[in-house]
Amino acid sequence: MDYETVTPEAFGASLRGFGFNILVRDVPRSARFLSEVFGLSIHRLSPDFAIVAQGGNVMQLHADGTYHSNPLTGLLPENPPRGAGIEIRLYDCDPDTAADRAEEAGGTVLQPPSDKPHGLREAYILCADGYAWVPSRPLADNPEGDMT
Repeated sequence: MDYETVTPEAFGASLRGFGFNILVRDVPRSARFLSEVFGLSIHRLSPDFAIVAQGGNVMQLHADGTYHSNPLTGLLPENPPRGAGIEIRLYDCDPDTAADRAEEAGGTVLQPPSDKPHGLREAYILCADGYAWVPSRPLADNPEGDMT
């Protein structure tokens, strides 16, 4: 799918499985963070919206103002962390590279990359809006390799 030219109706009709719409204060800032730290692809970037892709998976960033009539806006905290209690996991994303890039891009490394007993090397990184991003790779992969 060409995310740059697809109509909103066709994009919406194409969505399957799980989806994430993440409310953020500044869409371009959040998109830049996701691209620089995790190597995610950003499409249709505007002050109000972006499509974020990794492999065949997509999620969407929405500015708070785009949810003016959505029931969630009354539940948003004034200050981060907004995403307390949820981990946004990015599989096949090098945690070492992401952690190295995080602070320069405006993030906070909550837990540096480490090997976990469940077979993944992972890190915990907070973005400026307070969402917890967890890049990870299987322990069998080279943890020092290039980010995919």
